[in-house]
Amino acid sequence: MKSFADRLDYPVYVVTVAAAGERAGCLVGFASQCSIRPPRFMVWLSKVNRTFRVAQPAERLAVHLLGSDQYALAELFGGETGDSVDHTGELLDKFTRVAWTPGPDGVPVLDGVPAWFVGRVESRTDGGDHVGFLLSPVAGGANRRSGQRLLGLSDVVGITAGHPVD
Repeated sequence: MKSFADRLDYPVYVVTVAAAGERAGCLVGFASQCSIRPPRFMVWLSKVNRTFRVAQPAERLAVHLLGSDQYALAELFGGETGDSVDHTGELLDKFTRVAWTPGPDGVPVLDGVPAWFVGRVESRTDGGDHVGFLLSPVAGGANRRSGQRLLGLSDVVGITAGHPVD
């Protein structure tokens, strides 16, 4: 499987969530549209990630595509963890370092990305070290950046994950 997976290159996404008074977000490499009618998208969150824990009771998640010039955004959401504490002793809040707007149910929607959608969580599937969240889109948007090249897996291989990856 490794020789197969090592050859893949596909878009990466930032997934954000707000639930139980907390916000979280992470860089995701495992995600795909999985149905046309009805429209469905599956996004996989690592069980060691804080975003996964915040997403457990959530009813909605936001999924964002990144442009090829948004490496810094990928690095923030992929290389930092909300489990870290800042200089004040508070948990790191990535959203203080980016522009965002509250979406449906307060889910953070990142400003300036080529496209995004907020999806209702229809079900969760345990896939091993990741859990798949099956999403049904409820809102979305795209901006003028929609024609540019997307940031892909091969573009972010140098980002060291905020949490250890086995």
